Amino acid sequence: MEGPTQSTAPQTSGTGSVSQTRTPSSSISVYNPGSINRNTISSTQSLPVKAIPMDLEALHSFLLERVLDQDPVTRSVTLLGTIRSDQTSGPAVPTIVTLQKTPFDQDHLLERLQQLERIQTIEGNDIYHWVLGWFGQGPLFSSADVKINIISPATEDHIRKHSSQRHIMVRETPDLYAQITKPYIDSFPPSRTQWVLNILDHVTEEDQILFEDPSPTDGFIILPDLKWDRKNLDTLYLVAIAHSPSVKSIRDLRKSHLSMLYSIRREALRVAKARWGIGRGGLRFYIHYQPSYYRFHVHIVTVEYSNLSRMNVGEAHLLEDVISLLETDVNDGPTIFERMTLTYVLGELHGLHDAMKHHGEMEQW
Repeated sequence: MEGPTQSTAPQTSGTGSVSQTRTPSSSISVYNPGSINRNTISSTQSLPVKAIPMDLEALHSFLLERVLDQDPVTRSVTLLGTIRSDQTSGPAVPTIVTLQKTPFDQDHLLERLQQLERIQTIEGNDIYHWVLGWFGQGPLFSSADVKINIISPATEDHIRKHSSQRHIMVRETPDLYAQITKPYIDSFPPSRTQWVLNILDHVTEEDQILFEDPSPTDGFIILPDLKWDRKNLDTLYLVAIAHSPSVKSIRDLRKSHLSMLYSIRREALRVAKARWGIGRGGLRFYIHYQPSYYRFHVHIVTVEYSNLSRMNVGEAHLLEDVISLLETDVNDGPTIFERMTLTYVLGELHGLHDAMKHHGEMEQW
């Protein structure tokens, strides 16, 4: 059950004030500058010296000038506008309002799920399903309240992957890769990546394919990742998946794969420019190690889409850096990713954790 709206008392510093109003679904931060450069907003008149008391009536009087920023990761938007100092005839005061969605109440998650009035399927592939959900009967074309990812039936591996857990840093030498990691990767049954095969074989998501090179050795498919709602360009998220089953991770990349990597970069840039007007330098390409599934793939997001989960040092490698390493590699003998020690973050519930931690303790990393 949703509780009442709670407001904190305004805190004043100097000539400005900040107040926060919280509801179960959003947090609102309001900044009233007592003095501000009049050039920052067109409708500014003479400004009050004192801060304006902030309440619901004041918020309702807010007139939007423009959107200053929007962060899809923190689910927040920052607005610039004005509020009348007495809500009626007073001068218009420049005001910054930040709206941020608050976390779900863990004590009422089932109730919240049952309050869904409408859902719209984005895509379904094997055991994975993605839908948009609305909690009320709003306008037909209103933005969804939630995006829902469903895995059913979920395996123990899925449960471990999606559980909160502590992490360790792992230094994976070539020997450690050969002894522990490669046997682990090779142990996965084909069913674990059936959903990937469905995409590559055009069984599912065929209408979503943005580009395909069908070559069985250097080919790949580019399509929207299901993390993207297909609407907000600030959260644009594409993925390029290799056709070759022999390239499972960054460890399998050789100098001979440079043509594939060049092509992924070139075609993704071309598609982004043609479809959404995103120019060169507007995309970020990166590769995970360890990846979430062992079929080589490249993540492609807008540069503005920062602070994403697993985009951190110790998890993601920029495609440009990978290309550069391969370009400078030797032509004969083991390649650079066969020779390198790779350091990365590993969750305590990951299938490699116990073996890696045991080896690390034995070797006194």
